[in-house]
Amino acid sequence: MSSSTAILQLICPDRPGLVSELAGWVATNGGNIRHADHHTDLNAGLFLSRIEWDLEGFLLNRDSISSAIKSLACDLSGEAQLYFSDELPKVAIFASKQSHCLLDLLWRASSGELQMEVPLVISNHKDLEPLCAQFNVLFEYVPMNFTSKKEAEDRIIKLLSQYHIEIAVLAKYMQILSSDFLQAFPNVINIHHSFLPAFKGAQPYHRAWKRGVKLIGATAHYVTATLDDGPIIEQTIAHVSHRDEVEDLIRKGRDTERIALARAMRLHLKRQVIVYSGRTAVFA
Repeated sequence: MSSSTAILQLICPDRPGLVSELAGWVATNGGNIRHADHHTDLNAGLFLSRIEWDLEGFLLNRDSISSAIKSLACDLSGEAQLYFSDELPKVAIFASKQSHCLLDLLWRASSGELQMEVPLVISNHKDLEPLCAQFNVLFEYVPMNFTSKKEAEDRIIKLLSQYHIEIAVLAKYMQILSSDFLQAFPNVINIHHSFLPAFKGAQPYHRAWKRGVKLIGATAHYVTATLDDGPIIEQTIAHVSHRDEVEDLIRKGRDTERIALARAMRLHLKRQVIVYSGRTAVFA
């Protein structure tokens, strides 16, 4: 098993010498860099960096690293996030009736392919409770309708706090989260059954079939208050032909949804995504 690492994500105004300065800071403290990825956004004048280094042999303990990173970010007039590879994020999965994305995520988590803990699944229907029982994952049924939506979302937020959830994943959760919910809990990833920004909203495969498209896709993105408009993490595609009916597009689409969501979760969990200015930099 590989040793634990520290992962730094940094955004700051661009200037000469930043790569050398960051690498020098790690080296000065006895660190061995495993990965270093950088990007300069010329239009925004921003420097983005992801640096991962071994904790073994590093001269600072974890608390000291956190304090040092805060000081470093302040000196660079930037923002920084620090993570440790051996700290598994707690993830809540939201689902409704469709099982394919939920099943895929639970299998990948149980097999260790996705390094995360799934303390609970939240659903507005009871259909998927037996599936969660197979993986010994707590299933919380929270019905949602127009008259009780605020009460339902308040209950969900309490559950997320109770189980110390870092991020929620909408695995075919057929509900629109309110802006109040997202303000209280903004860390949400969604899988959309379309190659965004095309065919937003409902029944994208039906509309794609009517247009005679030759490619369909799925998009995993962070959720914002604007429907289907959040920063994109991952997209996948599948070829279709004139012989395909709507049912074929839906079948192929489910495959793309599973793959896009799993890839997006892996990128997020590995801390390879930096969100800025309404978009993402993905250090894959």
